[in-house]
Amino acid sequence: MKKILLIEDNRDIRENTAEILELAQYTVFTAENGKEGVQTALKELPDLIICDIMMPVLDGYGVLHLLSKNETTAGIPFIFLTAKADRGDVRKGMSLGADDYLTKPFNDQELLSAIETRLNKNELLRKQFSQSMEGVNRFLNEAKGFDSLKQLSESRELRLFRKKEVIFHEGTYPRGVYFIEKGKVKIYQKNDQGKELISTLHKAGDFFGFLSLLKDEPYIHSAGALEDTELYMIPRDDFFALIYRNAEVARKFIELLSNNLLENEQQLMNLAYNSVRKRVAEALVKLSDTYKHENDQQFSMPVSREDLSNLVGTAKETVIRTLSDFKEEKYIEISGSTITILDYNKLAGMKN
Repeated sequence: MKKILLIEDNRDIRENTAEILELAQYTVFTAENGKEGVQTALKELPDLIICDIMMPVLDGYGVLHLLSKNETTAGIPFIFLTAKADRGDVRKGMSLGADDYLTKPFNDQELLSAIETRLNKNELLRKQFSQSMEGVNRFLNEAKGFDSLKQLSESRELRLFRKKEVIFHEGTYPRGVYFIEKGKVKIYQKNDQGKELISTLHKAGDFFGFLSLLKDEPYIHSAGALEDTELYMIPRDDFFALIYRNAEVARKFIELLSNNLLENEQQLMNLAYNSVRKRVAEALVKLSDTYKHENDQQFSMPVSREDLSNLVGTAKETVIRTLSDFKEEKYIEISGSTITILDYNKLAGMKN
């Protein structure tokens, strides 16, 4: 049974509303003021909260503010229950994160309908979708059942980018977020002399290109296919619907963004202080960590010496000489453009 917390200082309204909810097969917890309501919410973690605005000790706005700051309660649907519902009240409540408003007096049907709508919506948004485009499409398609997400577009099609083909150029404006269904992608910049520096590598199951979209500015990097790659592009409206309506999705992209920034910062430090030999070893380890399958005992990768030098940040000839040294030391094997890592631990633990 779904659990509902009712916070209401008027005893008659509290008891009558609780009775309606219990008859509708909900488990009901009640609180007579905001402070008690916050304590009950943290203890019981209800599926939905109904809260009066004008209350002693702590009003409804204060309750919503406190619960929205707590990770365990921030995602609980919140319905304001009030006799005062002018536009200013509604705007203030919605700006704090309220999901709905019920104005007293209300009838049983209005109450139960509002609750059912919010619980159904929350159930959808809490579903765990796999990190695949099928999961993203399922979310977007199911979300269309809600009025607030009807603007989502259908324009998602699989696109093929051939090896070395540019996906987007630095300086162009983003139209959406990319998802890799199959293949490998590099994120890179070019200096004034046209020399590339690869900052990030992506594989199947990764999203990329969302930083510039979030900042509403042109791309500061370019993206290109390292091999034949299949991509979906999620249009910007769909992406922002995911971000604004689903806290879990928002946290996921924040986590991805944080990881990207830390990775780029570490790469800059490595370029500044590490020897070429160590940087080549780190590049091979990075390629292995990014693209190796879990059950692989050894990792083989077709990688051009030019791409490897762009990842390391040095001349191609220097990379070739270093790879020859690694081959003699039995760290790797080389067959044409394919490099096989024989001793991952030695490469990962290489000193300057």
